[in-house]
Amino acid sequence: MDRDLLMQLLAGDDEASAAALAALRGGATYSVGDGAQPAERHVGVFRRRLRRMRMHGVEPLGLERAVQLLSEHGRPVRVGMLDSADRTWWFLLFLTEDGSALVACAGIRRLVMGPPL
Repeated sequence: MDRDLLMQLLAGDDEASAAALAALRGGATYSVGDGAQPAERHVGVFRRRLRRMRMHGVEPLGLERAVQLLSEHGRPVRVGMLDSADRTWWFLLFLTEDGSALVACAGIRRLVMGPPL
């Protein structure tokens, strides 16, 4: 997928999309799958991951909203991933089957480990 097209798709009004767009503008690497899978598959997986993250005190950016949007979408989605240039964030992108629209976006802050003691 073309970087400029992806930037257009991320021009939404939610916090996760805005953060992903900023990361992409800042030189993030990304990939978008060619095939699509039923949205329902992702709903169950990411609902469980959200619960698990929260149990460990991690609050992902927009993941609860993404799960809700995927649940409502009900049609196949293409999945993309975006890694910020500084490697502090990675984003999940869920696109329509034809890649023409963003269904949902979520961001997860990577834990930065300090130097060994």
